[in-house]
Amino acid sequence: MRRPTPLKNLDRELAGFHGRLKVGAVFVAILATLLLARGFYLQITQHDYYTGRAESNRISQVPIAPNRGLILDIKGRVLAENYSAYTLEVTRGHIRNLEITLTEVGKLIEITPGQLRRFRRLLAESHEFETVPLKSKLSDEEVAILAANRYRLPGIEVKARLFRNYQAGPGMAHVVGFIGRINDRDLKRL
Repeated sequence: MRRPTPLKNLDRELAGFHGRLKVGAVFVAILATLLLARGFYLQITQHDYYTGRAESNRISQVPIAPNRGLILDIKGRVLAENYSAYTLEVTRGHIRNLEITLTEVGKLIEITPGQLRRFRRLLAESHEFETVPLKSKLSDEEVAILAANRYRLPGIEVKARLFRNYQAGPGMAHVVGFIGRINDRDLKRL
């Protein structure tokens, strides 16, 4: 004998399905609203903040040394001229341990205590990714040694710089003038 098959209540099943569908639709609508609200907050409300952060990651302000010409007296004699020399510069942000790096550089070339004092003073006034001169007017031999060991010294660079030569000596400084690194006091006046 055959067993009777249970009859399905289609209306009740459809009502249950529509109820689950409505709950799912409400859940998806809430998630979509949250995503839109968060997108609005990030794109519109916080736009300036994140634009500034992105620009600071991308843009690095590097000071450009001025290109200064000859200074001549009334008879055409040179009072001040430029000459090129190499400078050893350090970028603190690229160095893991500054003291170890300075010790390694000191083993390669001579660095005087006065140069170290000046470097530490300039380092305290500088930003993390700003280059700070450690030693100026390097000899060709020192440049060659540093270039050969560059792979061991991250954050250490040898750069060509222009230096000023005053023919009349320091006695003419009041006439010709001088240029140095800007300090905090000068920066506040600008």
